Amino acid sequence: MSNRTPKNIFVAGPVSPQFIGERIANHREKTDIGAHAIFLGQVRADRIGEKNISAIEYSAYEEMALEKMHQIREAIFAKYTLTCMHVYHSLGRVDAGEISLFVFCSAAHRHAAIAACQEIVERLKAELPVWGKEIFEDNSYRWKQNIT
Repeated sequence: MSNRTPKNIFVAGPVSPQFIGERIANHREKTDIGAHAIFLGQVRADRIGEKNISAIEYSAYEEMALEKMHQIREAIFAKYTLTCMHVYHSLGRVDAGEISLFVFCSAAHRHAAIAACQEIVERLKAELPVWGKEIFEDNSYRWKQNIT
C-alpha cells in the first residue's frame, strides 16, 4: 500500500454530464491508452408499492469511505495494468435520471480496463460506507437496499 493520502471521490449532488465529458476529454493527450471502460450509475424512478422514487439522498462516513476507497484503488492497481482510474460518487440529493456514480478506468488494452471497472463497481457497492435514502414523490422515504 502506498503512503499517498486518500483521494476525495465525493461530489456534491449529481455528477454532471459536463464533468464526465471533461474527465474523458482530459485523456486525449495520453496516447499510451488504448481503452476506456466507463460505468455510470443513474438514479431510477422505481415504483415501490403505490409510490414512485423521485430522488436518492446519499450520505457517507466520509473518512472511512475515503480510506476504504484508497485500499480498493491500491488493490485494483496491483491486480490490473491500468493507466489511470477515476471514481466519483455523489453526496446529497440526486434526482431520478441523474448520475450518482462515475467510474472511469483506462488501460493500454480493453480487457484490463473492463475487468477493473466492473470489479471497482462491485467492491464499492459491497464495501463503502455510503447510504442512500430513497425519497418518494410525497417526500416520504426509505433507506435504499443495495442489490448486487
